[in-house]
Amino acid sequence: MSPEDGIPTYKELLERQDAPPGSSWGIFGEGDQLGTLNFLGPQQVKDAVGLVRRGQVFNLDYPLNTFVPAPAGTRPATAHHIFANNPNHRDDWLDSFYLQSTSQIDGLRHIRHPRHGFYGGVPDEEIGEETPALGIQTVAERGIVARGVLLDVARHFAGRGTPLDLAGNYMITPADLDETAAAQGVEFRPGDVLLLRVGWAAYWLNEVGAEDRQAFKKKIRHPGLVQSKEMIEWLWDHRLAMVASDDLGVEAHPVDPDSGLVDPDEPPPERGVVHNGMMHRPLLALLGLFLGELWNLEALAEDCRADRTYEFMLTAKPLNVVGGVGSPPNAMAIK
Repeated sequence: MSPEDGIPTYKELLERQDAPPGSSWGIFGEGDQLGTLNFLGPQQVKDAVGLVRRGQVFNLDYPLNTFVPAPAGTRPATAHHIFANNPNHRDDWLDSFYLQSTSQIDGLRHIRHPRHGFYGGVPDEEIGEETPALGIQTVAERGIVARGVLLDVARHFAGRGTPLDLAGNYMITPADLDETAAAQGVEFRPGDVLLLRVGWAAYWLNEVGAEDRQAFKKKIRHPGLVQSKEMIEWLWDHRLAMVASDDLGVEAHPVDPDSGLVDPDEPPPERGVVHNGMMHRPLLALLGLFLGELWNLEALAEDCRADRTYEFMLTAKPLNVVGGVGSPPNAMAIK
């Protein structure tokens, strides 16, 4: 166990007999709903507030309908309607509002483990509309105020002469993360929110044409974190509260077929992304590690490059939707 907080290391979690191996179930208390957000306590919040020096605020959300057509193919555009009861009044509503259609936080009911089920062993029948178990409202009610740390992998790779191929599926390793952190002078602390910039969102919006966007969902391919037990160990043992990227899924796709995470007997889904072999399963369902996808990191990354400061106060406040699977993050970085 870590001498600092008494939390088991990932290797120790893999040896558990009282819960699924590699899981944090019960580590944060019986019936826990917050997973790795438990690494964020009052001291971490106070430390994060102390990082504000200039009062500069960076929006980390892309607008709704930014990623239309949806790269994954199953989330249609949001329809915004405005009406008036009289000439001096306006009100509005949304139709087809997919809570994970643009910048998003994946909640703990987003993915179940095919063998062990949802985080903490929550039964399938408790995951439904307006049922509270593992709903995104648990995050909304506590809010996220944390030390954010940006690893600008895209800029680091370009600077060393090996730019990322954003049309490929380069798999970022723990060694790549450590190298980037060392180059930026970043040290990690328990409770950090890691922001990972690979440059994919900006690439999709500025360089991918309409025809290629339509075809993308049939052959999803993008860089991201490598699927491996070493990567899972790196994320857990750094005591991260959340990992968010400007990528479509945080981890690379297609997955590494030799990761040891692929079940060769699992049939493909009828539609949507193939999750077999993805770290979403061990990260969300077993460890309770929240993930953020398609975050807008461009302006923040440019400012971090300019002032050589890659830490900041980060806030996120998901929508308070009881039983929500995910939500726009409503995230900001303050420096």
